[in-house]
This record gives sequence, C-alpha cells and structure tokens, in this order.
Amino acid sequence: MSLITPADLATHIYPEIINEITRNNDTIAEEAIAAATQETKLYLSRYDLVQLFGTETEEPLINDTLLKSLVKDIAVWHLLKLSNTNIDQATHRQVYEDAIKTLKNIMSGTAVPEGWPFAEHSTNESDGDTISWTSNAKRKNYY
Repeated sequence: MSLITPADLATHIYPEIINEITRNNDTIAEEAIAAATQETKLYLSRYDLVQLFGTETEEPLINDTLLKSLVKDIAVWHLLKLSNTNIDQATHRQVYEDAIKTLKNIMSGTAVPEGWPFAEHSTNESDGDTISWTSNAKRKNYY
C-alpha cells in the first residue's frame, strides 16, 4: 500500500490543479507518488523502510507526518513538471529542494527523526551504522 494517496496531496496543492495537470487521470498522480516514494527511500536506507513505508499489501507501522509531508513535496514537484505556466514553479522547486536537503540531513545523521526505527543488520556486517575507522600497524622505530 502506498504511504500517501492522490487525495492526500490536497494539503500541498489544490485538488482542482491536480485534476487540471493530470486531466482527471489518477494514474498520473499515483505514478508521481510512486516516484517520490522511491526517491525518498534512496535517502533513508539506514531506517527500516518496511515499517516506515509498508509493503504492497501492508500498511506502514509508523505513521509519521514529517515523512508524509516530504513525500508529498517531492510528488508535487513530479506533478508540476507536467503543468502549465499558471503555477509558480520556482516556489515548488524550492520546496522540493528543501525536502531533498532534509532527507540528506537525515541520511547523514545530523537530523534524527523521533520514532523512526533503524534497519536491522545481519551478523556479517560491521557493528557501526555510519562510522568506521581503521589504522596502520604500530611502527617500531628506534633511533
């Protein structure tokens, strides 16, 4: 099941504008939502994506409004690429870039959303999630 539906986009863009852009074809809006969801997942691989986004048959276990808002921002941008000149694309482009910047901050660990579960790792992976370090062998120099 999808994290958001075309009807959920009404909080970010008026439904009559969605209908105008998609020419009353919900498939176009659903494809924009699917693309936005995939793009969002690219940045959130550290987290349990099944709990955050659900699967095709299951609802997400975490109902997070920030995540939904970010997916909506990106989906609206994907829709607006089809639109006419009556829409201020610069504003929506800025919102899209802000959403991507937020996702990058989450990915880098500078922003950690409350309640988002981290992904489980297998035993053959390293213990660290984002940090690793190594060093050279100790040298034995005598002068």
